[in-house]
Amino acid sequence: MMDTIKLEDLEIYQVALEIGDDVWDIVMNWHYFAQKITGAQFVDAADSISSNIAEGYGRYSYKDRKQFCYYSRDSLMETKNWVTKAFKRTLINKKESDLLIEKLQNLHHKLNVYIKKLKEK
Repeated sequence: MMDTIKLEDLEIYQVALEIGDDVWDIVMNWHYFAQKITGAQFVDAADSISSNIAEGYGRYSYKDRKQFCYYSRDSLMETKNWVTKAFKRTLINKKESDLLIEKLQNLHHKLNVYIKKLKEK
């Protein structure tokens, strides 16, 4: 077995799931047009962070795992973009925006540390 820790216990995965759920909860309160145009892409990007971590975790090689972490990081940056757009379009307030950006920045750092560890293996 490649790792002794289960995916569900991996901190970056837990945080990524939380961000996806946060975004979902926010978008579900928007009116239809905002959900359709901005919300669907926002949720997709946020959910893709944890999905790529999970897909990479299931790969056999550390090289593959690392590549999916890069995809996850790309999705994280896309999610930051949607936070900015949602705030500018007055779909989320400053508190929601700041909290999501803080969580994303924290995850970004943790993901970079994880990628560095994968590079060492």
